Amino acid sequence: MDYGIALASATDSWKVVQRAEELGFKDAWFYDSQLLYSDVFVSMALAAEKTSRIGLATGVLIPSNRIAPVAANGFATLNKLAPGRIKMGLGTGYTGRRTMGLKAIKLADFRRYIEIMIGMLAGETVDWEIEGKERRIRFLNPELGLIDIEHPIELAISAFGPRSRQLCADFGAEWCAFGGTIDNACGQVEEMTRVWSAAGHERPLSAVEFVLGCVLEEGEPADSERAKAQGGTLPAAAIHGMVEDGAFAEVLGRLPPSLSTALEAYARVYEQYPEGERYLHNHTRHLLAPRTEEKHVLSAELLREFAWVGERDDLRERLARLEGAGYTQIAIQLVPGHEDAIEEWARVFGLV
Repeated sequence: MDYGIALASATDSWKVVQRAEELGFKDAWFYDSQLLYSDVFVSMALAAEKTSRIGLATGVLIPSNRIAPVAANGFATLNKLAPGRIKMGLGTGYTGRRTMGLKAIKLADFRRYIEIMIGMLAGETVDWEIEGKERRIRFLNPELGLIDIEHPIELAISAFGPRSRQLCADFGAEWCAFGGTIDNACGQVEEMTRVWSAAGHERPLSAVEFVLGCVLEEGEPADSERAKAQGGTLPAAAIHGMVEDGAFAEVLGRLPPSLSTALEAYARVYEQYPEGERYLHNHTRHLLAPRTEEKHVLSAELLREFAWVGERDDLRERLARLEGAGYTQIAIQLVPGHEDAIEEWARVFGLV
């Protein structure tokens, strides 16, 4: 198993990416959400200039937010800065769309977008629909060296449901997920592995689990302010989505008590946001920091169960379980203001 870091894209992200490279992390994943973070391509370009080995990946880019030729050019330009180190992580959309009050894009549109991107980056002429018209497009002069489509750009796909997992297998892509509890994460990779094998792939599945958490100090409670800051935004993000979808009341009785309690408590908070703008408040500071009005729902039990909040030995046991289940990389997100946590995570992962 190898290890990565994940970041809410910022213009100074290169600093922690540079340290991650020194420590031996394999990849740095940059979140792409235009109303929350800095531009992902600018952030990655700065990191590309300051590093020489670590992989640089979007984690993940959402097709509808950039037309395909623009996104393909962004990846090809990054590839010019860091040849062979760029990874094209794509997904149907969570906060990048929900911050605008939109749901995920259709899988058929997602598939076509990926096909166009792959074709363009292979130097092919592809069919592309824009404004109701079919057009043939390609990079017109890659031989001038302004972009790089010679070195490979790996494809990674965020996939949670059965149809999206099948799409990931169809493209032979690396699979990315936020698994939540350890049992759920193990179940997800087992299902993805089954789909992968059924698609006829001979090489093993490459599977990345994104996590947030806090390596607790001796005697530190799991609901300390530090633990909430470093790990709390992961269960909070799940709660945001479930409350926003409005169907959580139907499954409350089947959820773990810590999650049911948090959902009911946050639903009352959500109802206080102005109607018509609730999505703006709901996703503010997503994966950056818990909001003041939601901190009370982040119990010690919830943080231990749904985030990687625990003592070093406990966290290493989780690593062993996920590696045994089939994950090939764990990517730990570092939140703003707590970037120095990378040192403790490097020790947990055995990198130092």
